[in-house]
Amino acid sequence: MFSFLKREKVNQEIVENVIGELKKIYKTKLLPLEEHYQFHDFHSPKLEDPDFDAKPMILLVGQYSTGKTTFIRYLLERDFPGIRIGPEPTTDRFIAVMHDEKEGIIPGNALVVDPNKQFRPLSKYGNAFLNRFQCSTVNSPVLEAISIVDTPGILSGEKQRIDRGYDFTGVLEWFAERVDRIILLFDAHKLDISDEFRRSIEALKGHDDKIRIILNKADMIDHQQLMRVYGALMWSLGKVLQTPEVARVYIGSFWDQPLRFDANRRLFEDEEQDLFRDLQSLPRNAALRKLNDLIKRARLAKVHAFIISELRKDMPSVFGKDSKKKDLIKNIGQVYDRIQREHSISPGDFPDTKKMQEVLQHQDFSKFHSLKPHLLEVVDTMLARDIARLMEMIPHEEVTLVSESIVKGGAFEGVIDDNVSPFGYMKGEGIDAGYGEHDWICNRDKERTDNIFNKLGPVGGKISGQAAKQELIKSKLPNSVLSKIWKLSDVDGDGFLDSDEFALAMHLISVKLEGCELPNVLPEHLVPPLKRC
Repeated sequence: MFSFLKREKVNQEIVENVIGELKKIYKTKLLPLEEHYQFHDFHSPKLEDPDFDAKPMILLVGQYSTGKTTFIRYLLERDFPGIRIGPEPTTDRFIAVMHDEKEGIIPGNALVVDPNKQFRPLSKYGNAFLNRFQCSTVNSPVLEAISIVDTPGILSGEKQRIDRGYDFTGVLEWFAERVDRIILLFDAHKLDISDEFRRSIEALKGHDDKIRIILNKADMIDHQQLMRVYGALMWSLGKVLQTPEVARVYIGSFWDQPLRFDANRRLFEDEEQDLFRDLQSLPRNAALRKLNDLIKRARLAKVHAFIISELRKDMPSVFGKDSKKKDLIKNIGQVYDRIQREHSISPGDFPDTKKMQEVLQHQDFSKFHSLKPHLLEVVDTMLARDIARLMEMIPHEEVTLVSESIVKGGAFEGVIDDNVSPFGYMKGEGIDAGYGEHDWICNRDKERTDNIFNKLGPVGGKISGQAAKQELIKSKLPNSVLSKIWKLSDVDGDGFLDSDEFALAMHLISVKLEGCELPNVLPEHLVPPLKRC
């Protein structure tokens, strides 16, 4: 399903160069700071080459029987080794579904010693976890571009949490830090959020930009019930996610069976293609995501260095070390406040207070190091110069240039084709019609637009951008859309609009307000007749 279309070779080489530079920068400039202040004992293991080279990963999280494994099967359009699907809790393990010419299952203990895989740090969770971890290799074109991680169905009740025998939320946190997308699945008939599911969602905190939510099995209820279920889900999510933004929820039924209630068929198709388009962008943006994650890691490492050095400075040299350590751990929030004031650091850059207190309990403060400005200066230079240089190297491809660095196949077929996809631009009146010179579509409303044009005070038969803005912003369209309309309408590119160009701008606004998309290049038949070649 996901197979790369041909990408320009130069872009491929640039992305590979960016990843190579990223490895070098991390090892020479950020890693020394992390090691000096024991960053890996507190937050995250050090990054290895497979962490940079790995394909984009999608993590599926949800309560049992929400359709996680079925969703993977739907994407691949085939089974994978070790697949089990049923109404009862069937998936009792973490399964990394990855590409390989040879299909089979790699057990967890063998997986974490493979130097070519990015899972080596997971060995710290012990045999209880490794016995519940495997990699299913599949020769699927989908997996040439991405990898997918299935997770155990989350149950309710305290017994299931204890009986796992390993730190379930800790494993989720590890994956959340490294994946490119986190998909939370909900069953339209089962919207309750259990205690363990709540803890799992809270473990994803700090990765809100990666989270996408699916209301699955939506075809099992009619449109009136769907409206109520959607409202109930949004209410439940509001209490758990605790973000000011409204979560984006994709509604559908991601399986290959006929819809039970097909009144919402068009809605499901639109939502599906919207989600798939988002997933298809992951390979294109993989280098940018790795760069972004390294920036977040560097900021956290800097703050961690300030915290460790501050705790070291406050410790007595001889007597009362134990009591002082307890006092510092208890009042770690005050230490944060002091660092925040002294170094002008945002409160959002500090690690979670409770987690920091738990880790500090087992640390020897006498082994902490004092502040070394040189190490911090190296990281600051890295962020200011090296990262900025790499950002400029990454090719910024427009969404419409889908022939490059995009994945397709299977359930994703047709998502990018504007003739099929509702997310290519819809055919607004006049956008693709073959109007001739004498019946230019904008002439239909020319008398009204000319009256508006004349009221804007044209000089030499033209109005400036500032004058046009007064009228265009009345549409309440965002500036990004109005900017595109301006560029399309200023046919001769002189920075002014004449009456014909203004009529064209008003027509494009009407097209957009009717729910249609704008073309990226102005079709020839929409060009004002006097400006056609």
